[in-house]
Amino acid sequence: MAKYSNEFKLQVVKYCIEEHHGYTDAANHFNMKQDHTVLKWVRKYREHGEKGLIKNNQKYDGKFKQNVVEYMHNNHLSLTETAIKFNLGNHNIVGKWERIYYEEGPQALYEERRGRRKNMSSKPRKKKLSKEVEEDLIAENQRLRMENAYLKKLQALVQERTKPKQEKK
Repeated sequence: MAKYSNEFKLQVVKYCIEEHHGYTDAANHFNMKQDHTVLKWVRKYREHGEKGLIKNNQKYDGKFKQNVVEYMHNNHLSLTETAIKFNLGNHNIVGKWERIYYEEGPQALYEERRGRRKNMSSKPRKKKLSKEVEEDLIAENQRLRMENAYLKKLQALVQERTKPKQEKK
């Protein structure tokens, strides 16, 4: 559920416009925490009328996203101004589209990015090996361990032989 109803938004906007009150005054009058919200509602109302105050959970296609980002840059608009111009719910969505546009290219805006990613696990899954390959790997591992142990013992013997010669000097 939305934090503020559409009727409440319209009431606040009309309080500002028709009765010539400021945004801070309206926010205080209606016990709202931020006057910026009132400013945003008034701008949307002036641009789109009552339709601009209604929250829309719309799904946008790649062409629309690309047009929004290109329009914003061609007309040197801020994220908020662009969101109001195109009646988008939040300016953050425009920033997200802009980032995708410049980091991954315009074609990346056409990809669906909602929902969970297909590979959510942080650990890579182990691939199943055939029995023969698994047995060969186990045998090779055992041979390498034996070789490693042999080399360590050989090194210990060499050190023992050189130790007494160093002490005599």
